[in-house]
Amino acid sequence: MRRIIIRLAVAAIICIAAVLVYRSLSRYSLDDIRSSLSLIPPIRLLAAAGFVAASYVCLSLFDYLALRYVGKPQAYPKAALASFTALSIGHNVGGAALSSGAVRYRFYTRWGLTADEVAKVILFCGATVLLGLSMLAAITLLFMPQTGETLLQLGPQARFWLGLAFLSYPVAYVVCSVWGRPPLKIRSFRMEMPTMPMCVAQVVVGTVNFGCVAAALHQLLATFTDAGYLQVAASYVTATIAAMLSHVPGGLGVLEATMLLLLPASASIGALVAFRVLYYFLPLCIGVPLLIAVEVWWRRRVPEPLISGKRAHQA
Repeated sequence: MRRIIIRLAVAAIICIAAVLVYRSLSRYSLDDIRSSLSLIPPIRLLAAAGFVAASYVCLSLFDYLALRYVGKPQAYPKAALASFTALSIGHNVGGAALSSGAVRYRFYTRWGLTADEVAKVILFCGATVLLGLSMLAAITLLFMPQTGETLLQLGPQARFWLGLAFLSYPVAYVVCSVWGRPPLKIRSFRMEMPTMPMCVAQVVVGTVNFGCVAAALHQLLATFTDAGYLQVAASYVTATIAAMLSHVPGGLGVLEATMLLLLPASASIGALVAFRVLYYFLPLCIGVPLLIAVEVWWRRRVPEPLISGKRAHQA
């Protein structure tokens, strides 16, 4: 029954993703997208694409570390395949814990992980996201130059204390790994605190990931605004938090509205369209066919009755 539910969930995710691609792109005509991209110098477009690729590499390290944390390490290419396929869809569908979680479950149970271990991988990756977002927010607030103070309408003192508040989460997370913290327990589910080196790795990889995304956005916006990197990063962190709280699939519209509010520029919508194409739509257009191809390959390689028989025998 669980296998049927997961299979239906994956099929539903693929359908929703296809609909979202159509609905999202239909908001912009091909002329709008083409004209927006034509305004951006090719060198900046390539740099933004490079930072987007670096971000997805960082995201694959989330899963790579998580698999080591649960004691079921996999070769990096396998972890990267599961991560990219799951997140390219989850970023657009929304509710990443469920949408990308269903895809992860499909991959990882085939590689020998139990349901509890997959849940731990998802929670580990979620914690890494929050650590990276919090750390980047702290950096932007604490090191924001005076020229960017008007961005969030915060004075130096308010920015300092808010920056420390964001910094307290990753610091407390690492400290708890050293001093020890009781494991998370929900009935039979038990999740231990990662080791200190693993916690530090989470903070570093999470921060670099969001730093790369902000860098990609900065490269695209540099054509239309003179805002510095820290200003763009602060705007992106604010927009990302707003998108997460809105629960809108892919933060569609929320990200753009927040960025335009914080970084007003008459033509910057072109950069945001280019960013959405590079970070959301292109990975989605690769991830969905990749997931379908993997499903077809797996079914041809190992027929479902044989899989069920092996699992029953192992039980």
